Amino acid sequence: MPAPASFSNYIDTHADAFIKRLGDAVAIQSISSDARRRQDVITMGNWLNSQLNELGVETKLMDLGTHEMQGQTLQLPPAIIGRLGSDPAKKTVLIYGHYDVQPALKTDGWKTDPFTLVVDDDSGRLIGRGSTDDKGPILGWLNVIEAHKNLGIAMPVNVRVCFEGMEENGSEGLDECIQEEVKKGKDGWFDGVDCVCISDNYWLNTRTPALTYGLRGIAYFSINVTGPGQDLHSGLFGRTVHEPMTDLIKLMSKLVDHNGNILIPGIDDMVPPHDGEELKLYQKMDYTIDDIEEAAGGKVALSPDKTAVLMGRMRQPSLSLHGIQGAFSEVGAKTVIPAKIGGKFSIRLVPPQTPEKIIPLVNAHLEAEFGKLNSKNKMEVEFLHGGKPWVADVRHWNFEAAKKAIEAVYKKTPDYTREGGSIPVTLTFAESLGVNVLLLPMGRADDGAHSTNEKLDRSNFIEGTKVLGTYLYEVGAAA
Repeated sequence: MPAPASFSNYIDTHADAFIKRLGDAVAIQSISSDARRRQDVITMGNWLNSQLNELGVETKLMDLGTHEMQGQTLQLPPAIIGRLGSDPAKKTVLIYGHYDVQPALKTDGWKTDPFTLVVDDDSGRLIGRGSTDDKGPILGWLNVIEAHKNLGIAMPVNVRVCFEGMEENGSEGLDECIQEEVKKGKDGWFDGVDCVCISDNYWLNTRTPALTYGLRGIAYFSINVTGPGQDLHSGLFGRTVHEPMTDLIKLMSKLVDHNGNILIPGIDDMVPPHDGEELKLYQKMDYTIDDIEEAAGGKVALSPDKTAVLMGRMRQPSLSLHGIQGAFSEVGAKTVIPAKIGGKFSIRLVPPQTPEKIIPLVNAHLEAEFGKLNSKNKMEVEFLHGGKPWVADVRHWNFEAAKKAIEAVYKKTPDYTREGGSIPVTLTFAESLGVNVLLLPMGRADDGAHSTNEKLDRSNFIEGTKVLGTYLYEVGAAA
């Protein structure tokens, strides 16, 4: 069931006002990983809550408690849960988003102030931190609700919302909040939810809209090596002591090879082979090796085979080396032997892998490799955080509704993708509510989320808002 023409016309004629509201949101520096910005995150939550209330959404700010971060005890930003409509004859859709953002400084390489939304009329880009991740998509939902309110049109479904302010910093407290709310049954805010829609990811390229039915999980580790009682002078102690850095580099070289193959026994063996139907999904995707190399900024793809690259990103685990804590990394030439260092790496997981299944394999492998060194240093493997992978049924009416919405607005059939990244709350919703969860991205592959000069194309913001609204109509009409 298509959305009424008056809805689409409203979105078009109010585009400038929507962009101004996005600018107001971008200006709030809601960086959840920086203790100095915690009040800004709370301010952003309160601002969003007020916007929802003005549009007639009944809300509740959920107190998630406190946590320890950067040597301080901090109040966690509130989760906003809300509802609009309670017609038993209509389906109920739960929408999720996050109002916190990644850190950003102009000195990082931004061409403009990251917290001032820049409207580039020549390129059609809306440039600013959080524009695509995830303030733009959240405000897309508000645009939909505003249009129906001001046009006097009833929403085609009942809406429930869950917006959080800690997604970029581990979503602390959210899983427990959702699970407790579901346990309340008819007395809870999520009673009667038929499906979930999340807009917090991106198209596979810049041309073709996508629907995402899978996310990789994650297991993040640090290999901590210690030895000397303090940092040492390499001229005095070089070739006279066991150096922690030398041990660490050797251990990290035993995790993954230059072709991306994971060297930890048993990890790849967990993954079942694909079938013919799944293979066709990858083969049909509107995607080329040029796309990934353009996104990466260099001709560095592991394979010339599109299908192999896609499966490496979506349905196979990967291991990446991220950095070394405690090593000298400043400008200049410091001749130090670090006494204590930590090598950070993560493994992206796919079903049926979980962090609990991966941790023993990682520990056993690194302990065996360290034993081969006969080093007098000490080695500890530290598990830092993790999340389970998720895969949904693309044949569900929730996905069919989203497909019809995209075809109605963009006149294209979407790609069906599994995302390489992780959004742990997706699995929490799926397991707690027992309903189908859909990822319906608004932005494009080149938006630069988490990077410098993050942007959301104006067309994606406005047409994406139409997709969100049309999706609700298609859900309302689904059998």
